[in-house]
Amino acid sequence: MPQLSLHTPLGEITLSEEDDALVALDWGRGRDQAVTPLLAEAREQLHDWFDGRRAGFRLPLNPHGSAFQQRVWAAMSAIPRGQTRTYGEIARELGSSPRAVGMACGANPLPILIPCHRVLASDGGLGGYSGGDGPATKRHLLRLEAAAFRDSFL
Repeated sequence: MPQLSLHTPLGEITLSEEDDALVALDWGRGRDQAVTPLLAEAREQLHDWFDGRRAGFRLPLNPHGSAFQQRVWAAMSAIPRGQTRTYGEIARELGSSPRAVGMACGANPLPILIPCHRVLASDGGLGGYSGGDGPATKRHLLRLEAAAFRDSFL
């Protein structure tokens, strides 16, 4: 499985490709490195996103997960940059429980690309985050998007 690591403001992340689609974004540096056209494009889009020059991604994604996880990840992907939803809001949309939505968020194999950082607790708190440095990483991603969202209207 081809992998490519890149430097970000949050440290190194590693992208993994399978069958011409991205299947994972992991925190840290991968052992094996390969530059494919897709991984090179994903690297460019992520750099642009971190620099505030891109609002979203146009990349083929194929995260592995259950049918329910796929539905949650699709709902998260529909949240626009600079906006958030709660676990409860997504649960109501899908006819599920907030806890089940939270578990699916935590199992997201493509954080940032599938923006689980945009999902908050019902009280407005951060909730959990399994990537990077946990809640500090989630807070950083939300601030980054909020700043880029504000700047796009100036």
